[in-house]
Amino acid sequence: MTSTVAAVLYQPGDLRIEPIEVPEPGPGEVRIRVGVCGVCGSDATEFGRDLVLAEPPVALGHEFAGTVDAVGDGVEGLAVGATVVCGAGISCGECKPCRAGRTNLCRKYKTLGFAFNGGLAGYVIAPADIVLDVSGSGLSMDTLGLAQPMAIAVHAVRRSGLGAGQDAVIVGVGGIGAFITVAAVATGARVLVVDLAEDRLELARALGATETLVAGTMPLKDKLEEIGFDVDVFFEVSGSRPGLQSVLDASWPGSTIVPVGIQRGEPELPLGTWTLREMKVVGTVAHVFRTDFPDAIRLLQSRPDWTDIAPTAYPLDRLVPDALQPLLDGSAQQIKALIDPWISEPRAAVHAR
Repeated sequence: MTSTVAAVLYQPGDLRIEPIEVPEPGPGEVRIRVGVCGVCGSDATEFGRDLVLAEPPVALGHEFAGTVDAVGDGVEGLAVGATVVCGAGISCGECKPCRAGRTNLCRKYKTLGFAFNGGLAGYVIAPADIVLDVSGSGLSMDTLGLAQPMAIAVHAVRRSGLGAGQDAVIVGVGGIGAFITVAAVATGARVLVVDLAEDRLELARALGATETLVAGTMPLKDKLEEIGFDVDVFFEVSGSRPGLQSVLDASWPGSTIVPVGIQRGEPELPLGTWTLREMKVVGTVAHVFRTDFPDAIRLLQSRPDWTDIAPTAYPLDRLVPDALQPLLDGSAQQIKALIDPWISEPRAAVHAR
């Protein structure tokens, strides 16, 4: 075995499914035989618009699960054959944020799938300290492919301070909004979810949302008054200007706003109003592997079936038409597209436990 097939990005619009050398793990590293890899909006942005994170040529893919295939010197606690998930983010462990446990803010932070070859390939190398053995989780490989975006949601909710008995609003039920819904509901909070699409709101209700609202049918502020929500935390996940404005219009003095979706351009922010109303704006990025991934696995164990989130796994050669392009043009029919590098035809995802 000398080569494996990977989805290699050379520049925006130039992604090639081609052979690459099967890598060997160095000290402190493991080689993972990829079972499945999720595709997210960041992958689509790097492919279709701008190189923000990617350092091409590079195999994309940072949401992967698989099986340990080989271990490097000094690796302990991970054996060949173990089922694993990977955090993908690599931190130095030495800078001030790392010493404080905020590894996602590492001064030298790099990510598999952008700076180094990632999981849209048959095999990938990862530092052992961002690999979690989940052999005993009882979760299928396809479900484990959802661990990384769930960890991002766990981190966002943790950052918000949301807790039991509080009220939250989530604007946008896309690739991260759905997972934030699960994580927010798990705190014991009441959750209102807003989206343009009724089918996405139906999904939000299945994920535990207390209330839903079709965006544009009535002002968010009026809806909150109608249902008696006194919102503590607003998650703006759509990244849209109208979504952010609806949150600003509906927020109360003392509210926390978590802008998860990345706003394009420079939105006008009422800083004076926020000061006088003691608003709190909380940033959130990526996840902290040691704390967020174990919670993500527990949340994945909380539902018997995730087919409504990720119904299909596609082969590598369908990555662009069935996963990346739908994310770019807004036509995606599923929350999360999975890629199985070992199949030649699409298959139904397996989430049964």
